[in-house]
Amino acid sequence: MSFGITKTIPQKESQESVDKLYDGSISEFEFHKAGGPARLSIGDYVYTIYHHQIIGRLKITHFVEGAMNPKSGKPRTLIYVACPGERLTRPIAKKGHQGTRYYDGSEWPK
Repeated sequence: MSFGITKTIPQKESQESVDKLYDGSISEFEFHKAGGPARLSIGDYVYTIYHHQIIGRLKITHFVEGAMNPKSGKPRTLIYVACPGERLTRPIAKKGHQGTRYYDGSEWPK
């Protein structure tokens, strides 16, 4: 299994924006997580959810701790991933799975 977290991409984001994570047009992307990366390590994955489906995963390259949420002022960690990521040919349904959650990657195809 490949440990990591899931991140839900807001539906307001365009398909074109999501595709950039997987098509080679960018080399790095930044996600954020409230608090610290307690159970995450470099080499773990961020599994992306778009329209209630896991569509792919990206390998974590580094963290930047000590950032602040601009709206709440609470601490958060910036999680940088390498792009392009691995995109699934058949997405995995994750209806009702929102936000950020730890994920063991058990449903990821072998």
